[in-house]
Amino acid sequence: MPNIKYILIGGSAGSFKVVTEILDSFPEKFPFAVILVLHRLKHIKEGFTDALKIKSLLPVSEPFDKEKILPGNVYIVPANYHLYIEPDKTFALSTEEVVNHSRPSIDITFSSAAFSLRDKVAAVILSGANNDGARGLKDIVKYGGTAVAQDPQDAVVATMPEAAIKASGTENILSSQKIKEFLLNLNLK
Repeated sequence: MPNIKYILIGGSAGSFKVVTEILDSFPEKFPFAVILVLHRLKHIKEGFTDALKIKSLLPVSEPFDKEKILPGNVYIVPANYHLYIEPDKTFALSTEEVVNHSRPSIDITFSSAAFSLRDKVAAVILSGANNDGARGLKDIVKYGGTAVAQDPQDAVVATMPEAAIKASGTENILSSQKIKEFLLNLNLK
């Protein structure tokens, strides 16, 4: 297993419950930076991050442009922004056009992380109703990262994990419970 330092989680329709369960499972001294790319309504700015804070022992925040990525923190991409991971391990926010009907786009974050973080990233695609994240997960694999997809039979909406599995070729196809165990076990490696 590579020397993973960053965990990316992308999801859309049907993923919020799984994300909160994953965050709830992380211990207080979890050594990874966790970056959440979740499709959400662009006009609702309040409450989403607060709901995640309730479930996490780790600090949860929406990152600022050029903010340094720090271990032991959970970052959620702000509504209506794309988020890039820069080679200097900082965030870059953008209001470019939507990608796959989405802003934030999972593909943009995952692809930029694949290029910038290489084998230091584990990326997870959860439930969702479009193909966002498929190209990004493929790039994670291409650049040496670890790719995980929620088992489509376990997902509320199977479209997103099915597309990601097909594009990336990942064999890490796990139920939501097994995803939690997989991520927790990264801490033991």
